[in-house]
Amino acid sequence: MRTLLTLSLSFWITFSFSQNLYFPPPTGSEWQTTAPEELGWCSDKVDSLIRFVEDKNTKAFIILKDGRIVVEEYFGTFTQDSLWYWASAGKSLMGAMIGLAQQEGFLSIGDPTSDYLGEGWTACSPEDEQLITIRHQLSMASGLDDSLEPAGSIVNCFDPECFQCLAAPGTRWAYHNSAYRILQDVLEEATGVNKNVYTLTRLGSRIGMNGLWFDYIFFSRARDMARFGLFTLARGTWNGEAILSDTAYFNAMVNSSQPVNPSYGYLWWLNGKASYMLPGLQFSFPGSLLPDAPADLIAALGKNDQKVYVAPSEGLVVVRMGESAGGVMPAASSFDNQLWQRIMALECTTAVEETGLDMPDLKVFPNPTTEGLQINSSLPIRELRLFDIHGRLIRIMAGSGTGRQFVNRSALSSGVYHLQVMTDAGPAVERLVVR
Repeated sequence: MRTLLTLSLSFWITFSFSQNLYFPPPTGSEWQTTAPEELGWCSDKVDSLIRFVEDKNTKAFIILKDGRIVVEEYFGTFTQDSLWYWASAGKSLMGAMIGLAQQEGFLSIGDPTSDYLGEGWTACSPEDEQLITIRHQLSMASGLDDSLEPAGSIVNCFDPECFQCLAAPGTRWAYHNSAYRILQDVLEEATGVNKNVYTLTRLGSRIGMNGLWFDYIFFSRARDMARFGLFTLARGTWNGEAILSDTAYFNAMVNSSQPVNPSYGYLWWLNGKASYMLPGLQFSFPGSLLPDAPADLIAALGKNDQKVYVAPSEGLVVVRMGESAGGVMPAASSFDNQLWQRIMALECTTAVEETGLDMPDLKVFPNPTTEGLQINSSLPIRELRLFDIHGRLIRIMAGSGTGRQFVNRSALSSGVYHLQVMTDAGPAVERLVVR
């Protein structure tokens, strides 16, 4: 049970929890764990979640809470030491590496790409080519024609005729693999170092992340992926050491990089925005990219559902490796919402909870609810206030004036809420799970 005071404190915790993060040693297999029961997660729900991901062709699945392992599962012949590809989730890793290169003075993301690849790397006019910067490539807004490669193509074409100007840089968003992949060449040209060496020395060895780039794709173990997620959760730090200390770059990386697709940062997908676009489509969808996930979630998303989710407000890092969970998608898929519906409902809930001293007796059932919500109070209900899991007021409903009220399920989308029932004696708060 949470009071209004608890709700206000949770907002502060969102911004201060990182001080309590645990970081595993950079070498060896030691990694502290937290039992799901310590977080109030129900064992049957955790078991159901594990069965769900296994049924979805998953090879490795990890959940970290404040850096500690809560769930770590491997399926079939896949083990903790097995290597797997990140697919386009590796884009987010490259986003961090470009930030480190800028921090060290090797490049500036405001520089024209031609400063590093030379003039004529595109088929555009010299004047138009000069307008394309590293920042445009990071934000998928180069203005180059992505139709010259099939959506999700793994074919690398870096010939000038494969890069033709279609729109002014920054005015058109398109998920353009070749324009991204040649950014890896920019990194090597700028630093004078092979990208594998640069990734290992500047980041990997400092956070204990191993892996390698092969043909523009990163391969690693699942725990390496989790370490990168934890590094991101800690905003570019590791155990007190500022690695990506350029906070301006980090903030830009995990926020909207351009207005056309606000759900995209610097090679990171962003949740909780007003609209989103998807690879291969020139259409903007209204609403949040992953409506059942925390609004502040950022994600590295790859083909066949390679995932690194980072949810700062929850202190969570979630990693998934495997074959396609159903339908080949280069980025977001239906699997994302199905997974987060289950993660956000892991906490144990009781059918009846009482608010404590000096508060009206309150019963809310069923909870979780799938159709309707029956509220019984010992005092007349004057008003209902619904808060999201982060404590933000999202809806006010008139009370019935009696001790009973029914709320239609259609008025609520799936998720976890705090329901405040206002009576003459004051507020009573129930934690509410809607499926």
